Amino acid sequence: MPTTKTLGCLPFFAKGIVVKGFGRGSKELGIPTANYMSEVVDTLPSDMETGIYYGYAKVDGGPVYKMVMSIGWNPYYKNVKKSMETHILHNFESDFYGSLLKTCIINYIRPEQSYESLDALIDAIKSDIAYADTQLDLPEYSDLQKHSFFSVEKPQDISSGNLTFPGSSL
Repeated sequence: MPTTKTLGCLPFFAKGIVVKGFGRGSKELGIPTANYMSEVVDTLPSDMETGIYYGYAKVDGGPVYKMVMSIGWNPYYKNVKKSMETHILHNFESDFYGSLLKTCIINYIRPEQSYESLDALIDAIKSDIAYADTQLDLPEYSDLQKHSFFSVEKPQDISSGNLTFPGSSL
């Protein structure tokens, strides 16, 4: 269970340019992820626990899709750099490095953990995806999928300036 402090950080809105990550999502796991620059990761509230979350994501001017996001150090891989890795529940035809990714993190699924094997990690991720897919069909989340954050296009959305939209105070 997440702490009250973590739940108080949600929903959390972020945006930034998609950059190359560790190169494991598509190749090793078969579960592609879009990764934020460290400057976006640094905007996370200090009270927000590492773990697996779900919400919505939008790439450039496309539709809003369901997503699952891992926030933290990925203990199975023993990362030393904190990351925000977003798996969008949609099959894209190609990579979209350099695109603007907007995310709304809505709720917490579970804490980060290590696994005995790569197959066990993949099974856990697939379980997280199935859970998020079901939860995001609930009517209480539909307003966030249609939130103005996803439709408002400002000049800074496409410039190389400050590309974060931290916090839920809009």
